[in-house]
Amino acid sequence: MRLLPRRGPAATTFQQSSWPAPATPWREARWCALDLELTGLNPRKDVIIAVGAVPIEDGVVQLGQSFYSLVRTLKRSERAAVLLHKLLVSDLEAAPSQEDVLEQIFELLGGRVPVFHAAAVERAFLGPLFARHRVRLPDAADTEVLGRRLLRAREDDAPDWLSLERLAGMLGQPGELPHHALGDALATAQAFVALATHLDRIRPQTVGSLVQTVEVSYRLGRFGPT
Repeated sequence: MRLLPRRGPAATTFQQSSWPAPATPWREARWCALDLELTGLNPRKDVIIAVGAVPIEDGVVQLGQSFYSLVRTLKRSERAAVLLHKLLVSDLEAAPSQEDVLEQIFELLGGRVPVFHAAAVERAFLGPLFARHRVRLPDAADTEVLGRRLLRAREDDAPDWLSLERLAGMLGQPGELPHHALGDALATAQAFVALATHLDRIRPQTVGSLVQTVEVSYRLGRFGPT
């Protein structure tokens, strides 16, 4: 029988955190946009090699509290992945371990609602890591789904898929460094604030309304545009 690791201090604090109720107005909640760079898109064999996170408080991006780290591994990335994130095994030799970085994620997400772009990807990799420490990854907002929701609310044509770059352009936001975990986390945070603000003008938005992103927004299996 494979034993689960003991829940460390950061995971314990995370487990004991209090998250906002679904009826909480979105600006009164704390959020955190996260992005991962990966060796590939198969959660069974691929691993995380970089993490970026940008907190959001009072509806404002908190760039000064942002977090970025590479993650040490000996696993080589798929060629398609390297062409995007430009990270080699040699770049990761001196990076913190996955467990050390996970401790940082627990600290960042304590009491915060996660925000992802194409949440299925991040959930597929972070969910099992959280479960190993006997905690659950909280429900998250998905800017890809929220972007299409806004387009439909405006009675515009909504594509089947919105890349982060296309979403930022739609919202009139400056482009950040693509396929870099911190750059994409910042772009996701900025997009989330803009989307929540626009949707709030149509109908008051709450934590519950923004995390009810039940649509499947990404199919794992191959790399494509962020």
